[in-house]
Amino acid sequence: MYKDLFIRKTLAELEEQADSNHNGLKRHLSALNLTLLGVGCVIGAGIFVLTGTAAATHAGPAVALSFVISAFGCLLAGLCYAEFASMIPVSGSAYTYGYATMGEFVAWIIGWDLILEYLFGSATVAVGWAGYVTSFLADFGIVIPASISQSPFVYDTTGLHMSGNIINFPAIFIVVLMTTLLVVGIKESAKFNNIIVLIKVTVILLFIGFGISHIDVANWTPFVPERTVDGHFGWLGVLTGAAVVFFAYVGFDAVSTTSQEAINPKRDVPRGILFSLLICTILYIGVSLVLTGILNYKFLNVEAPIALAINSAGPSLAWLRPIIKIGAIAGLSSVVLVLLLGQSRVFFTMASDGLLWKSFAKTHPKFKTPHVTTIVTGGVAAFFAGFFPIGLLGEMVSIGTLLAFVIVSVGIILLRKSEPDAVRGFKTPWVPVVPILGAVVCFAQMAALPLDTWIRLIGWMVIGFAIYFMYGRKHSHARLKRKNRE
Repeated sequence: MYKDLFIRKTLAELEEQADSNHNGLKRHLSALNLTLLGVGCVIGAGIFVLTGTAAATHAGPAVALSFVISAFGCLLAGLCYAEFASMIPVSGSAYTYGYATMGEFVAWIIGWDLILEYLFGSATVAVGWAGYVTSFLADFGIVIPASISQSPFVYDTTGLHMSGNIINFPAIFIVVLMTTLLVVGIKESAKFNNIIVLIKVTVILLFIGFGISHIDVANWTPFVPERTVDGHFGWLGVLTGAAVVFFAYVGFDAVSTTSQEAINPKRDVPRGILFSLLICTILYIGVSLVLTGILNYKFLNVEAPIALAINSAGPSLAWLRPIIKIGAIAGLSSVVLVLLLGQSRVFFTMASDGLLWKSFAKTHPKFKTPHVTTIVTGGVAAFFAGFFPIGLLGEMVSIGTLLAFVIVSVGIILLRKSEPDAVRGFKTPWVPVVPILGAVVCFAQMAALPLDTWIRLIGWMVIGFAIYFMYGRKHSHARLKRKNRE
């Protein structure tokens, strides 16, 4: 009865889907656009916040090594993503790859999970954006009351409590603004992202370039602080730091969600994935070394560690502080944009396959974008951003990404067996070693996540299973095609 749960889409069917024009998506994105989309999503809260937090609480100056270790884990998954992207030029990222290798039910699980990742990811970053904007405006005497710029709830070790505030309006504003831009067009969205990426990379390079002369090498000693009684620092601390900063890299998978809008997806999507990973790793390492060199790592557990380091450098770098905040605001804006882009494309692809309501598979007659899914997902993200605290939202982002990485890594091994002769524009090296390592590294980090994160994931998946068995399975295009053939 349930044998069709694992019905797979063949590569030929996926090629046909990519070549058909029924979905109305237009191919505007070059390899440069795709690389900058990846950079736009990865360079955000990670570089402006996580560097200081991970250094102060886990790794010390060796946080630079944490970024290297974390990048290695992402590279393993990225190499697997690249092979899939070179073979399957269809939007949907790991959802589509799962459909081709492990069947519809697994594809549904990962697609529903990716929606969770992108939904809470965009909401989390929007809350961070609101904090930077509020701080930036306060520097000019423009004070936004906490009642309309912070969550009505506080989330701490004892649970969720009322804060006395009403709504986080700035967070809602940025989500609505980015949603509107995505509805208007992918080409316009890519241009906006390109400009934003240029701004924030320039700001980061300014910090590295001017900060080098203020490095005190004494702050790097010891490079790996001794292990303390509460379990921080030492080489285990470096590994823990790698698990923390891992989530600074997760945005590169959003590149693969735009395959149907890439000009040459088989060539350019793998390049966009791998180039964005390389660029971001270099920038992360550079910032972490300069940051911990300017200011001792013990003082970096703050919301804006780069701004704090600039202040400690004295008057000679005071001019850089407002520029850093502008870079952070710009950087977080592009992260919200790309996460909403990825979310709407996964939703759109699932609807195009019949697993979600067909109204979600519509494209705008003028803008040629999936406007229904973009507006719906943007509206839900705006709600969470406006009413929930960043701590609660952030916990939900990581587990979906890691699960996607595990499935993609395992999928490459399966695809090599099921489609050994298929044309591959890019081949993952050292199969099955690389995919096995990728799956193990990612699953190990999933296992380290808090229990309540797993409980929320299970709750989310229960909702997803209900939708799949009540609607998706009955309306699945792949299942209906097989039934008609029989």
